[in-house]
Amino acid sequence: MSEAATAQAARAVIGASEFDRDTALTRRAPGVYDIDLSAGWTILNAVNGGYLLAVLGRALADALPHPDPFTVSAHYLTASRPGPAVVRTETARTGRTLSTGQASLFQFDEQGAEVERIRVLASYGDLDSLPADVRTTAGPPAIPPMEQCFGPADGPTPIDGSSAITERLMLKLDPSTLGWALGQPSGKGEMRAWFGLADGRDPDPLALLLAVDALPPTAFEMGLSGWVPTVELTVHVRSRPAPGPLRVSVTTRNLAGGFLEEDAEVWDTDNRLVAQSRQLARVRLA
Repeated sequence: MSEAATAQAARAVIGASEFDRDTALTRRAPGVYDIDLSAGWTILNAVNGGYLLAVLGRALADALPHPDPFTVSAHYLTASRPGPAVVRTETARTGRTLSTGQASLFQFDEQGAEVERIRVLASYGDLDSLPADVRTTAGPPAIPPMEQCFGPADGPTPIDGSSAITERLMLKLDPSTLGWALGQPSGKGEMRAWFGLADGRDPDPLALLLAVDALPPTAFEMGLSGWVPTVELTVHVRSRPAPGPLRVSVTTRNLAGGFLEEDAEVWDTDNRLVAQSRQLARVRLA
């Protein structure tokens, strides 16, 4: 990238939304990027996994010849903290319609040793080139109108487990999945919400990587509390989302051996299923 192009990109980031600024990377060398992970995307002092996925997704979009994530699989090795980090990418294969690469994010421990935090394998393509044909039995989740849903700012006190990330999100939860916040969890592994970025930035494929991991854990509505760290998360981006708020539905069918799965669907304002994900997470059992 030329000096002029680099300067133009820097000016664009300065004027961009907080999400774009906080996922922006500085290319140090081909395939090597520096970033300062923002404390604004933390949960209980750990950086949110969806935000981290967006950071690595942006690095791969720069490193690979195709612009959009189609499938991204991440393994979370150690908890990331706000502060300096290094992302390294490697191209595995380049084809006409898809290219595949891997990326890892590293931070330094107290002794100055480099520690790998997250490792991603992803395939990228061009969402705008996909055919319009859709054949599906899936339907958008039944969520009440946004004005009938509730977020952290709607309660007299912060919702238990809320964190810095909630200030950067427009999150309105379906009341039927909010029993946990009132001390009356339903026992069902369900969470549904309207989702957007607080500054009004419209969703794009990178924002979808955040959306699938932005709701409170389904474990809360199952009567459990505390941190639910992600072990592995795979996201399928199906379409470029239309402008406006997204609807996100997350379900858990099985909790066993201290692990649960969360299956997420993300729907846009055109009633299209724009992203799907499955993650495996650990829970603390009383």
